[in-house]
Amino acid sequence: MKGIRGIRKRWMVNSISVVLFIVLLAVSAFSAAMGSYYYSTLSESLSQKAENAVQSFSYFLSEDNYYDYAQSLVAGDPSGDKLEVEFLDASGQIRFSSSDLTAFRSPGTPDIAEALSQGKTKEWSGSDPSTGEHIMAASSPLIINGKVVGVMRYVTSLRIVDRQIILIVGISLGIGLAILAMVYFSNLYFVRSIVEPVAGITDTAKRIAGGSYGVQIEKQFDDEIGDLTDAINDMSLKISQSEKMKNEFISSVSHELRTPLTAINGWAETIMNGEVRDAADVKKGMGIIVSEARRLTNMVEELLEFSRIQDGRFTLSVEPMDIKAELEDAVYTYREFFRREGIELNHFDCEEEFPLISGDPERLRQVFCNVLDNAAKHGGSGKRIDTAIRPEGDQAVITIRDYGPGIPEEELPHVKYKFYKGSSKARGSGIGLAVCDEIVTLHGGTLEIGNAEGGGCIVTIRLPIHPQTKIEH
Repeated sequence: MKGIRGIRKRWMVNSISVVLFIVLLAVSAFSAAMGSYYYSTLSESLSQKAENAVQSFSYFLSEDNYYDYAQSLVAGDPSGDKLEVEFLDASGQIRFSSSDLTAFRSPGTPDIAEALSQGKTKEWSGSDPSTGEHIMAASSPLIINGKVVGVMRYVTSLRIVDRQIILIVGISLGIGLAILAMVYFSNLYFVRSIVEPVAGITDTAKRIAGGSYGVQIEKQFDDEIGDLTDAINDMSLKISQSEKMKNEFISSVSHELRTPLTAINGWAETIMNGEVRDAADVKKGMGIIVSEARRLTNMVEELLEFSRIQDGRFTLSVEPMDIKAELEDAVYTYREFFRREGIELNHFDCEEEFPLISGDPERLRQVFCNVLDNAAKHGGSGKRIDTAIRPEGDQAVITIRDYGPGIPEEELPHVKYKFYKGSSKARGSGIGLAVCDEIVTLHGGTLEIGNAEGGGCIVTIRLPIHPQTKIEH
């Protein structure tokens, strides 16, 4: 759970940090943009009013005339309740004011000095030198005969604008916090939907590691977590099946080894003690010892082959070979043995020329012999086994069919698994077909097992044909 908590913490910290940075950046940019918009709009409005007021002096050329007009202009400005309208002389002193409270005073703000010296309209915002109030002012110079004789100045308080900007910033922060909260809770839900199933999978994996094979996890999501759940469940089932097959294999091999060893020990002790005096009985006993010893040898060879497959030491000695001849040799080897068991072994050969294949003759003969032995062991009750070989495209196709009871449909997918014996009561280790399948696969071919039409089991082996050389029979 420490690792799981670490995932949750890292996910939340990383995602929330990014979202917080984006929200703060967006709020700051929006607030700055809105402040700039309000200030620039107000500044332009004040400048326009000051310039319009100055332009209205164009018909007054004498000092007395424009002073009188300035006084009437200041006194009659309709926006005087919202703006402070001032007329200043060339020295920067207020001559007329819409509030009559600031007359004959020098504000001393930069906009006045710049308007008088540069002859251009200037804006300024800051704290009023006399009251400390946050204000904005626009000063436009009055020029008569090329000389700056005064300044029209419009002043307004920024208290309402500042309050509006603060309100906008507050609303933006509130929206940002709401977004952050939604992201936090959605991430929390999302992370929980990942972490909790992973925690459950981890616990189940620990149980499997502890020996609880076959335990299953409930699938909650049809996504990557669901795929992981399916994989763990499949692994658990396969481990359970492998464990079951291993136990069955140990039990089966123990039984298979005990039976011939018992026969060998029994007859060996009997002969050694002189309890059998008849030469025919001695010969019979020795035959049983040889037969059972050969069966033990075959079982040990299968186990060694399986061990080599598991360790990756299973190799082939590949050479161009006549696959028909190898199959015919296997059939010839087993025909007389099967005849004594009451089983007819038939071989159907194709008449056309047959190409060579690249393969290991000894290993492929081992496959044919093992499949024939299985056919007799599991399907010998049908008293007939058929083998055939034919070219099919770029493959050699070998079929071996018995006429016994066949294989139950539910067991067909598992018959090539190592240690699997299913419902069969026949003797054997259960790894012969697994070894055969591995040999055929290493040759680039396939080994398929199924039930034939009309009854019995059919094994189909497909091997790639060597393309260069052909042999005629």
